[in-house]
Amino acid sequence: MELTVGGRVLRYSAYGDTDGVPVLSQGGSPSTRWKRPDVVRAAEECGVHLVVPDRPGYGGSTRKPGRTVADVVEDVAALADVLGWERFAVTGGSGGGPHALACAALLPDRIARCAVSGGITPPIVDGPEPTGDEEDPRRNRTSWLAARGEEYIRPSIEEATLSIMAAVEAGGPEFPPDPHSPAPPAPPAKDDPEAMARLTATFVTSHDGWVDDNVAFAADWGFRLADVHVPTSIWFGSGDDRARRYADLLVAEIPNAELVPYTGGHIQPENAYRDLLHWLKLS
Repeated sequence: MELTVGGRVLRYSAYGDTDGVPVLSQGGSPSTRWKRPDVVRAAEECGVHLVVPDRPGYGGSTRKPGRTVADVVEDVAALADVLGWERFAVTGGSGGGPHALACAALLPDRIARCAVSGGITPPIVDGPEPTGDEEDPRRNRTSWLAARGEEYIRPSIEEATLSIMAAVEAGGPEFPPDPHSPAPPAPPAKDDPEAMARLTATFVTSHDGWVDDNVAFAADWGFRLADVHVPTSIWFGSGDDRARRYADLLVAEIPNAELVPYTGGHIQPENAYRDLLHWLKLS
């Protein structure tokens, strides 16, 4: 499905119960509107109408070079209008977290609740190039490179995509195994056409979206975390130390934000994702 916003094409997918609680989900960096079966199943069984847009540069959505984190609000408001949603919840995982928080800060009359999982805060991008030994997660090499421009961050991203797809071609799963999850090992992704389609959309054809996300994270976000006043929960996995440190920083800045740990790693296991969707339904 698609609509036009400011002359750009915005594509999105919908999952779950069309009569359920409206939830708009911002995917990670990188991520597209095509969701895994466990996410679709959770939306269906939790009674939510889950809509997932491709941010500019991802999937089929037209790129918007130079976009800020706050720019996502224009697309979200336009999509909610098309869907007939006056009020709705938002969620975002990893790099989708800042975009969900932008909606909570800048659309307070329309956002009922906001849930962020494995999210980040504005980085620290001055000083020398980080070495990887920094205690503060805000000091990281990805953000430092992104702050210096697309030409600095794109080679790093393209190298990462080649490594990820090489591991898949060698028989790896769609997502790296999570040592903190009791789930059995996932089968090779190359044997699953739908998994390969999701991987291709994310890591082969969406470099622009990933680049632009990182450049946006390293610049002014266009809002303050202190401006988020809707009920907000910050989720992190027990095995994801970086996300835990970010979570502490987020709850220190966002008024009345709730910290919610779960057992697992950076990617939420299905039971934790279900808990998140149920939390969003409490409004």
